[in-house]
Amino acid sequence: MDNKLELWYTENWTEDCKFSIKVNKHLHSEKTEYQQIDFFESDTFGTFFTLDGLMMVNEKDEFVYHDMISHIPLAVNPNIQRVLIIGGGDGGTAREISRYSHIEKIDMVEIDERVVRLSQQYLPITASKLDNDIRTNLYFEDGLAFVKNAESNYYDLILVDSTDPVGPGEGLFTFDFYSNCYRALSEDGILINQHESPYFDIYANEMMRAHTKIKETFPIAKVYQFHQPTYPSGHWLFGFASKKLDPIEDHKPDIWEKFNIKTKYYNSGLHKACFSLPTFVKEKLEDEGE
Repeated sequence: MDNKLELWYTENWTEDCKFSIKVNKHLHSEKTEYQQIDFFESDTFGTFFTLDGLMMVNEKDEFVYHDMISHIPLAVNPNIQRVLIIGGGDGGTAREISRYSHIEKIDMVEIDERVVRLSQQYLPITASKLDNDIRTNLYFEDGLAFVKNAESNYYDLILVDSTDPVGPGEGLFTFDFYSNCYRALSEDGILINQHESPYFDIYANEMMRAHTKIKETFPIAKVYQFHQPTYPSGHWLFGFASKKLDPIEDHKPDIWEKFNIKTKYYNSGLHKACFSLPTFVKEKLEDEGE
């Protein structure tokens, strides 16, 4: 009889719905002034890490999120040169953006330096580029304040790779933040933000609140979807906002494909399709939210 104790990571998606992964090793546990950070090792998902008990990144499906936050805007404005990443401490978004040789500057603002340093130690699949690309500048400070103090019309792309709107990520879902993003973006600039999920009520409410604020700030505000198996429900969204570029009408697949960037999830056919949302999502987005 095998009496070996099994270790499981469990995340409560709702009060009566849980998601669990069998864990081989608990690699690291640390409480910073901002959040609880844990790294685990599993057979199915490889190494993964959580913040305050919530799944952030794992080796198996990280490519989905990082493909979809990064390549959509470059296929709409292939001339992007200056990029600001808010959050993204695991390094995956910076990794994808750094694959574009014509991009001149990548500023990454992460409030908790330990997320970056631990990701470099345990998740090199996403973080290995952070100290190895001279275009990438790391700032360990509050993203809300950084954008507020940023030069007007400076960035061509702002990627809000944030946690949910609680704790350190709360200020990144406000009118003030979105207004400062608008001011900091160039005339052809694009904002991509983590837009929550339409499925469970707690996430859908935040999705609607964020979308309402962005629609009131930007003349163009669209939403697109992707399948992230380890996020609640697996159905997740990004927001696309711009002063003048439409993600469908201004899509430039011929130019993007000449970059010859091999992707695992994103492709030119998927670009248009991901903006075609299910009816229940479209109806929620038309709601004023709370």
